[in-house]
Order: sequence, then C-alpha cells, then structure tokens
Amino acid sequence: MPRSHRPSVQGKRYVVSSVHYLATMAGVRILESSGNAADAGVATGICINVLQPGFTHFGGVAPIIYCPASGRPVETISGLGRWPRAASIDSFREHHDGDLPAGILRTVTPASPDAWLTALARFGTMTFEQVIQPALDLTENGHPVDGQFYEFVNGGDVKASPSTAEVFNPGGDVPQIGEIFVQKDLANTFKRMIEAERRAAGDRRAGIQAARDLVYKGEIAHEIADFCQQEGGLLTYDDLAAFSVRVEPPERITYKGYDVYSCGPWCQGPTLLMVLKILEGTDLSGMGYGSADYLHTMIEALKLAFSDREAYFGDPDFVQVPMAGLLDERYAEERRGAIDPQHAAPDMPPPGNPWPFHPEPRGANGPFPTLDPDRPQPDRLSHWESDTSYLCVVDEQGNAFSATPSDVVGWSPVVPGLGFPISGRGTQTWLDASHPSGLQPWKRPRLTPNPALVLKNGAPFMPFGCPGGDAQVQGMLQVFLNIIEFGMEPQEAIEAPRVVSHSFPNSFWPHGSRPGEVAIEARVAQQVRDALRTRGHIVEDDPEWSGGVSRVCAITVDSETGTRVGGADPRSTSYAIGW
Repeated sequence: MPRSHRPSVQGKRYVVSSVHYLATMAGVRILESSGNAADAGVATGICINVLQPGFTHFGGVAPIIYCPASGRPVETISGLGRWPRAASIDSFREHHDGDLPAGILRTVTPASPDAWLTALARFGTMTFEQVIQPALDLTENGHPVDGQFYEFVNGGDVKASPSTAEVFNPGGDVPQIGEIFVQKDLANTFKRMIEAERRAAGDRRAGIQAARDLVYKGEIAHEIADFCQQEGGLLTYDDLAAFSVRVEPPERITYKGYDVYSCGPWCQGPTLLMVLKILEGTDLSGMGYGSADYLHTMIEALKLAFSDREAYFGDPDFVQVPMAGLLDERYAEERRGAIDPQHAAPDMPPPGNPWPFHPEPRGANGPFPTLDPDRPQPDRLSHWESDTSYLCVVDEQGNAFSATPSDVVGWSPVVPGLGFPISGRGTQTWLDASHPSGLQPWKRPRLTPNPALVLKNGAPFMPFGCPGGDAQVQGMLQVFLNIIEFGMEPQEAIEAPRVVSHSFPNSFWPHGSRPGEVAIEARVAQQVRDALRTRGHIVEDDPEWSGGVSRVCAITVDSETGTRVGGADPRSTSYAIGW
C-alpha cells in the first residue's frame, strides 16, 4: 500500500481543502468568523477565481453540491452558462467552415457569479460583503505570484488579447515569481457589487440578489454585452437578463452502503456513478490494490461509461437523457458483462442500450438525437486538454460544500474595466446536430467540471472532486476506491499513483481522441505496466507526479468521533487546513 508524503489533516471543528493554499486559508477565515460551509465555500471559490486565472475565473462556471448536516436535502446548483440565442450550427458552418473559432465566439452566459450568490443566499448565513473580503484583499492589495500563475501570465493566451494583456502583463511586463500582483479592475467589480448590496432594501437575501442583478441586469451586464458585441460575439444584454442558474436535485447511486451524489447530465458527473455501478459487482479488493487485473478492469469500465456519456449526455432541457436507465443495477450488470478480463477494447466501445431499464419510453420526454454512425471520427490529439479547479468544506455543524469552478481566462478576452472574461465554455460543444451535446440556441454545453459528495448512514461523509477535464471522473473514481475498497486515509488515497484513459473523444473542441491509450504515472510498477501492454493497452508513461491524472481534494468525516480528515493533491498548489 502507498504511504503519503504529507499527513492527512485532521480537525474536530472543520476542514477546508482546495487547489490553492491561499484560497483554503480564505475559507478558514470565514469559518473562524462564524460562517458556515457555504459561506466558506463561496469565499474559497471566488479566491480561486482570483488566484488561478489559467484554470478558472469569476465569469466562468461553478457547479456546486451542498448537503446540510442532517443529510437532507442534498441539492446542486447548475453553475453552467447557456449559448446565446443567436448561436447556431448553421451559422458556424456558413461563416467559419464548420469550425468553432477560439475566442469571443465560444462565449456563453457567465454562470459563476450567479452560482456563488445563489449558494450564499440559499445555504449561507453571511452577506456578500462579508464573504468577498478575502478575495477583495487578494485583488486590491495583491498576492505573491506562484509558479502556476507565472506560467499563465507568461503564456500566449494572455498576449493574444489586448484587454487580457493589459490586466495580466501590465505595461507589457510579465509578473515574476514572488512579485505582488494586484487586480484593481476585479477589485472594483467586487466593490460595485458590495455597493449594490448595501443599497438594497430588505433582508440579507435581498442584498445578495441586488449584487447578483448588477451583473446580469444592471450596469455590469450592459458592459459585458456591449464589449461582446464590439468584439464580434453573439451574447446580448437580453441573454444575460434572462439567464439564471438552477437549484436542482442531484443524481444518486448506492455503492456498498455509501450514497454517492453528482450533478445532472448537463455535466459529466453521472459518469462517475455509472462506472461505480459497473464496478460494484466485481471483486476489486480481491484483485489487489494496483494490480494489472484491478487497473485493467477499472480502465475498461471507464471506457464503457464514457461511451454512454458520449451517446446520451446533454442538456436535459433540450434532449431526453435516460438517466434512470443508465444508473439501473440491471443495466450496470449488462455493461459489466462487456468487459473482457484479458483483452483491452482497442478504442471506445459502442454505447449500450439503457432504454429497457428507463421508466419513460424513448421520445416521451423530449427529443433524443441519435449519433450518426457515419459521422467523421475524431482526429488523434497531440495535446490532451484539461482545466478547472476544486474546493470542499465541512464545517463544525457537519454541513458539506463541494464545488468545481472553472474556465480559463485565455478562452475569451477580459472585459475592460471588469477584470474578468465572459465564459468560454462553448468550447465543450459539438457542431453536430446528431450529437446530444450538439449546439442549439440557449442550450448548455456538456460540462466537464463535476463536484461529488458521499453520504454514509444518511449524513455527509465525503465531499470530493478535482480539476483535470476528462481526467476528473477518473481521478475521483480512483481516490474513492482507495478510501472505500482499500481503507486509505484521504491523503494516502490522493497521493497514490493513478492511471487515465484517453480512449474516447476529448470534451474540448475539436474533440480528438487517443484510441487505446492509457497515461500511467511512473510510480506504477513496471511489471504492471508490462502486463497492461500485454492485454492491448497503449501505455503512455507519465512522470512520477503528473498533473495530467487530475489533482484531487477530499474530506472525510468519522461518524463515531466527528473527526474531519482532509487531503489535498501535491501534484498542484493544493492544501487542506483543519481545526
């Protein structure tokens, strides 16, 4: 069994874990000021928006899962934007030769501000002014440039846009590691939202709503829309004014007595639940941790789940997603039977048929596109794209918060004077009407960020998640199994070497793949890698500690002692803090 280089962080009152140590400390500050998990989670998430522009920003996406200490109800916030109503596949075919050009044309409605403020109003106890203080401090007074931040500000995405370069290469200079970096425009945006909140009449929620409406219906909305139109984009003020995130029930399965929750099929989250149901009927612990049998079985199960993701997942407002069928134990058993224990599928296997296990007939609850079998197959990718961040909190009362904010600043230009871009999440769309995630006006792209939450005996047991694009579900799966099947503490489970399959279309445009390929960290034993090659896997040797296998954070709760135990991935700037 692996042993961790860092200790698992233990606390009786609370634990915060996130992808950046300063953001984690922000959550602690809020908890020490009598905030709860939602207050701390929102503060932590907005700080990550400030600290990691190469992975996330304030105008991006932020799917959230929240569970009160009582265990009921578990709720999700669909922090994902929609395509402008003026967008269409035909337009991209006519004017861009079927391409989805990088930049302003990929923008969808920004969702993070609404998601953060909706979570704060619904689950929190504090005002926006209170929870924004750590992020305001980081933007107004600055923070030291770390290695990840330096790589971003020294990259081509920053220099490609004058408005972005003005913020992140001020005066043409690239901020150096250790230099204090200030973001005055973003600080002013936060101050404007504070002023809107202060001017609002009514209770705490009315003030938060006023701050939110400034972004979507007020002056800031006009500034976003005017800039987008000026740059040749499609987003309008009317799109912003009509947009709102939703509070929704989660998707759920049980795995050996644990209740596992994800967001809906507008993101890839249910893929984690599907692969767990496939694996539940196998003897993973009997195969042995890290053995070739274990890794082969897991990789092949992932391929099956990703095949169904490709065939069935999309915005449920526009397509019928047979989610109940996909999560049915009988369907999982059927899919499990497709795994050859000695031979790897050379590519992504064909999708299964969940409709016999679904309570509604196909077509009864909205249209369902069928993938054209003769459609052009994706090209082989030279670079496997990934992005995103993550945070989780468990507070003194036992409330749990899990969120995966995302969107790279370089995907679209920064709006002058605001300090953040418009969400470029349109990059996760298909220009294929036969695809369930094909572009339509006002439709949501299929999102990779997907927070998760586990309950045990009806109470929060583990919020967990990670950055990593299509590697997210795979990293989360392995950490979950390390804890549940092999009894590891969170830090051990996170630091253990991981593998990631690339044998399916990447979720990012242009959706290429690497058929049969598996990226494996070099700490996996050579004889195991050789055995996987013998079974037909194309093994790509990754470094010993590879960011490409995702970067997981997790917190567990001991139901007997109440101890919170946090882990954070050393493959990044992640840290956990507890008390």
